[in-house]
Amino acid sequence: MLILRMQLNLRRKIMGIVAIVGRPNVGKSTLFNRLVGMRKAIVDHVAGVTRDRHYGFCEWSGREFSVIDTGGFALNSDDVFESEIRKQVLFAIEEADLILFVTEVGTGITDYDMAIANILRRSKKRVLLVTNKVDTGDRFFDTHIFYSLGLGEPYAISSATGSGTGDLLDRVLELLPEDQPSEEKEELPHFAIVGRPNVGKSSLTNALLGEERNIVTPVAGTTRDSIMTRYNKFGHEFMLVDTAGLRKRNKVKEDLEFYSVLRSVRAIEQSDVCILMIDASLGVEAQDMSIFNLIIKNRKGCVVVVNKWDTIPDKGANTMKDFKSFILKKLAPFNDLPVIFTSVIKKQRILEVLEAASQVYRNRSTKIATSKLNEAMLPEIENYPPPAIKGKFIKIKYITQLPTPAPSFAFFCNLPQYIRDDYKRFLENKLRSHFNLTGVPVQIFLRQK
Repeated sequence: MLILRMQLNLRRKIMGIVAIVGRPNVGKSTLFNRLVGMRKAIVDHVAGVTRDRHYGFCEWSGREFSVIDTGGFALNSDDVFESEIRKQVLFAIEEADLILFVTEVGTGITDYDMAIANILRRSKKRVLLVTNKVDTGDRFFDTHIFYSLGLGEPYAISSATGSGTGDLLDRVLELLPEDQPSEEKEELPHFAIVGRPNVGKSSLTNALLGEERNIVTPVAGTTRDSIMTRYNKFGHEFMLVDTAGLRKRNKVKEDLEFYSVLRSVRAIEQSDVCILMIDASLGVEAQDMSIFNLIIKNRKGCVVVVNKWDTIPDKGANTMKDFKSFILKKLAPFNDLPVIFTSVIKKQRILEVLEAASQVYRNRSTKIATSKLNEAMLPEIENYPPPAIKGKFIKIKYITQLPTPAPSFAFFCNLPQYIRDDYKRFLENKLRSHFNLTGVPVQIFLRQK
């Protein structure tokens, strides 16, 4: 089994994982929603609503980290899911870099709180004690009782209103590992093979390596861990990561499978290019879209591989072209992607996957001179300027690329607040038409000049 921390030591950037734990109905999911900036987790006054895990990203003060919302930790309750929830909470504690232990000021310290505090002290992990539902000033004085848990100063917050969460996030950033350069002398690209279970990820890995490195069976979920291998053949050299299949959350019932999903998410975060495998016989399903969105959210390069193409009957001259158009339409608006049709079992076009992934990696590393950017983009902007709003004309003066891992561009103008999203998409499309950015998400920032 590959230990995930070994992966982290090879990477340029370390993104922390923060796990939110606590007993049922203390407001963990409400805090999770506030940190990720959307109502992603179901919130209800009934205890035990959260059973499956939720993953998200929080951005604060220019840094990002992953957040995991866990189910309520309980002992000796009537909930039939109690055992599985407890196991998965323990896995989250083991894997996370920092724990947010959420308690509730109104109920004080309960037996469940004491049990969780004991587990956290034994884990030797960094823990921030959070006292939730401090909605009024009077409630603040009731938080001092939580010092007796032995986990340091309680952070008084109201996850419903956001009160106190700023100070909490400042402390989170202080405790998470800083972005730092790798100790590895030779920096190699990292290509992660991702997708739903049983689409042929391990078979592709074995075919590329030329040996039965990973176990392959017809049973979905055979691969439990993220397995990293150095590839050095046919003029290509990179780290190849075979990941566990990402299922829908309501199907993640085994504790080992939850651990696999968590590590697969981390593998995507730490990769440069993700090879998204799709089953040709099933087409693009909802879970494929979820994985694709996770790749784009992390601003990773992407290559779409349609596997099991040999199982499609009665293929005509335009079958591949029509299927590709269907896939790109599903993935819109970001559909400037290489799509490769393979049969891993028959070793059809598997080397094209390497060529495409390597090209996407080069595209992601592209650095465009400011002079070339302005020479190409300013005439396009002059021919189709931003539409005037409220009688105010918008003038874009110049463009420059920002020093980020993935391509990001700053457009300096007089009234950036009036430029609409549809015009930003126009600018992105023009960038793609002038420069080779296939397979790479592009960020556009509008700044005051």
